[in-house]
Amino acid sequence: PPSLKPAQHLHPLPPQEKLTFAMSMWGGRFSATPNDLVAMMSQSVSYDKRMYAHDIRASIAHADMLAAQEIIPRKDADEIIAGLTAIKADIDAGNFEWSAKLEDLHMNIESRLTERIGAAGGRLHSARSRNDQVATDMRLFFRDECGMVVELLRTLQKALVELAAEHTDTVLPGFTHLQHAQPIVLAHYLLAYVEMFDRDIGRVEDCAKRMNFLPLGSGAMAGTTLPIDRERVCAALEFSGVMRNSMDGVSDRDFMCELLFSVAMIMMHLSRISEDFIFWISQEAGWIELGDTFCTGSSLMPQKKNPDVCELTRGKTGRVYGGLVTLLTVMKGMPLCYNRDMQEDKEPVFDALDTVKTLLQVWTPMVKSVQVNKERMRAAAADPALMATDLAEWLVKNGVPFRTAHHRVGSLVGFSKEKGIPLDKITLEQMIEIIPEANEECLELWVPEKSVAMRDTTGGTAPNQARIQVAFWQSKFAE
Repeated sequence: PPSLKPAQHLHPLPPQEKLTFAMSMWGGRFSATPNDLVAMMSQSVSYDKRMYAHDIRASIAHADMLAAQEIIPRKDADEIIAGLTAIKADIDAGNFEWSAKLEDLHMNIESRLTERIGAAGGRLHSARSRNDQVATDMRLFFRDECGMVVELLRTLQKALVELAAEHTDTVLPGFTHLQHAQPIVLAHYLLAYVEMFDRDIGRVEDCAKRMNFLPLGSGAMAGTTLPIDRERVCAALEFSGVMRNSMDGVSDRDFMCELLFSVAMIMMHLSRISEDFIFWISQEAGWIELGDTFCTGSSLMPQKKNPDVCELTRGKTGRVYGGLVTLLTVMKGMPLCYNRDMQEDKEPVFDALDTVKTLLQVWTPMVKSVQVNKERMRAAAADPALMATDLAEWLVKNGVPFRTAHHRVGSLVGFSKEKGIPLDKITLEQMIEIIPEANEECLELWVPEKSVAMRDTTGGTAPNQARIQVAFWQSKFAE
């Protein structure tokens, strides 16, 4: 058989001296360097480097505290802070070479710091471990990410409300069991998603509050013998408080599971509206059209206009769900405290956030591109069977118990099907044979506009209620 070679996508590892520096951080008891493939498997810098700004911010706060507590000289702390600031500028400008041999962003930055300022750089890691360092970086990073997701959700909400404001009188069928059920107005449908995305915002904001506690100072797992001031670092990094238990501080990933769940819920809501839009765009419905910039064609069929954004949204939802299951599975077997399995915690969350942020940025302009075919929507809502419930409720208003009314209207629907007579073509005499309480008013119930207008209670689909809800959201957005 041919000799096995490393997979081509694995980039060559940087020079050996880089690995030697990495080992200087932890390799005192080892007599050999890691196998190259083990080193590649162990590296996380390829993905955790995105947290560099947060890592540097936390290190600056840590260095300042070490000096304030006289754990390191103030002169060394000033050199460390200046060096870290310069390193951040290099990374911002794209002038920083990341090395897989240095394992992660922490050692890449510390290595560069030591190259810049010499031995003083070696004082920075006093009173901390990479365990509490990365836990701090992630909380800072994901706290900012939560803010971005909330902002993008708000923007999408505004686009939906803007479209709803134009269609408070546009009637279409509402569905249950994927069957036409009752007439609704389009604004009512759109505002349902505004409500869903508002709950999503609440979940993300709530998650951000719970993650906003400082683990730095927990050390590897038992704290430190050095006289640190965690509260000083907490204030500098704008955390709500410090984590009270060092073992929990380094091993907690609840906040990442919560964030992934919150993102999965956002994706679920986006997938649901995608499913509806895909049907609405089809020839069978023809109720809406999306802007050309949000669709693609076929390589074979020239006439095709495919709703790819909606379809990709459905597909990517499963990807985010997979990330959530991945993280929950990683964590389910973790004894206290830190275990290397936890290196697998970041990529699923990074990927989920990248996915949802991209989709939210696409969905807002796509919603603004929607063109509504009111005539086709109205025609689909005009089937008098959709107003059968209105007749049952008319009977209730006139003293008939609901179960009796439901049975009699069901019998009328059966008569309509058996005789091939639409409900709105049944004569009063024919109706009275089945529903003795019927009168001329019953013949006027088969109009979808009248049907939606009668549902004028809080949360109902009446145009009046839709306008009230539009005004509510517009007022909320103006706050």
